[in-house]
Amino acid sequence: MFDWLGANPWALWLFLSVALAVAESMNGDFFLLMVAVGALAGMVVAIFLPGVVLIQVLVAIVVALLTVFLLRPTLMKRVRNSPGYRSSLDKILGAEGRTRTEITAAGGEVLINGDVWSARPYEPDAVIPAGVLVDVYERDGVTLLVQPQRRELDEGGFPTVNP
Repeated sequence: MFDWLGANPWALWLFLSVALAVAESMNGDFFLLMVAVGALAGMVVAIFLPGVVLIQVLVAIVVALLTVFLLRPTLMKRVRNSPGYRSSLDKILGAEGRTRTEITAAGGEVLINGDVWSARPYEPDAVIPAGVLVDVYERDGVTLLVQPQRRELDEGGFPTVNP
């Protein structure tokens, strides 16, 4: 098998390109896809010049760099301007979290979906103790503005579940 791969270096380039494209499908920032295009260019050179590995690598690197710097910004701009696009920071609005530290106007920390964020209270003069469930109301840069959840209590003093 290794003899066949040595005689057909295009197959290694193809494998590398497919692996990078699959990894890109889990990432979504188009960087690995641009490197995969460079690997495809290396594959094309390997088909015509199978014994010249240096040229294959140089073509792959040049094409990858060109696509990263010329094509990727255009693709990212189109994605960000498409209808319904929300960045990960925008998706955090409305999320539920739990305070890790006391949150005051000076700051604090909140845990949301396993990530720790800087936070301030939505109402500037409020103080939110540690361990309280909060909702994200707004964001100020990467600092979240949070408000304690207001839940009605049943007769036993436990939060009611709203359907």
